[in-house]
Amino acid sequence: MAPTRPSSPATSPGDQGTSRAVPAARLKVQRVRPAYRQVADELRAQIVGGSLGAGERLPSEAELSGAFGVSRSTVREALRVLASQHLIETTRGVQGGSFVAAPDPARVVEDVGGALGVLVMTPQLRLHDLLEARLMLEPSAARLAAQRADADTVEAIRQAAGAPRDLRDPSGFVGHLDFHTTVLMATGNLMITMMGQPVNDVLRTRLRRVGVEAGEWDRVDEWHRTIADHIAHGEGAAAEEAMRDHLIALRSLYERDGLWTDGPADA
Repeated sequence: MAPTRPSSPATSPGDQGTSRAVPAARLKVQRVRPAYRQVADELRAQIVGGSLGAGERLPSEAELSGAFGVSRSTVREALRVLASQHLIETTRGVQGGSFVAAPDPARVVEDVGGALGVLVMTPQLRLHDLLEARLMLEPSAARLAAQRADADTVEAIRQAAGAPRDLRDPSGFVGHLDFHTTVLMATGNLMITMMGQPVNDVLRTRLRRVGVEAGEWDRVDEWHRTIADHIAHGEGAAAEEAMRDHLIALRSLYERDGLWTDGPADA
């Protein structure tokens, strides 16, 4: 029996009487996956698809239970999944309930970076995979940055390339990755930034910087200044080639015995 549309949707605190009910789910519960996962997937699809907008209040657990034909405990578990993915926020009180959360790219990047950090300790995801993905993404990002960066963005890239080394991090490693993140952001493409930054975050925390000689970081600085110059002059092809050569040169550093760790580096 198909689930029915909730009959009396609740209203949001700031817009009494205007919130929309969750559209009736076309959900056939299949026991291959837990029912709460199927409920969460249906609600996620409606949020991502725009049927439920940011700030809208979801129907109550009882209403969702009736709509999906599942128990309230199943609905409750589905809502926990959505909350863990930052798709909804739950508040208590007279006007409380579960509300669709406004997207937060920074939080998504942080979550993806955390997940990669865990996966890189398993056989499923290797250092080679991270470096290969970076090699595919960042050269193209450098080309786009050269094509799109305005004067302020170019200045930010130059500052990142020439940033003085922090005494707390003599290697300048953190600053080096800030340069790469700045180039990703200079594309003006949020998806490219969200794809590349988590990889950089894992690389940032897994390399033993104290094992790298100062001269090697000096060469990295030179690469960054060269890439920044190409971007500043709108030289897309040259920026792409320089970034690719730079990342290929870095591979030996990351792959050197004793530098890559299975946990956060201690320096």
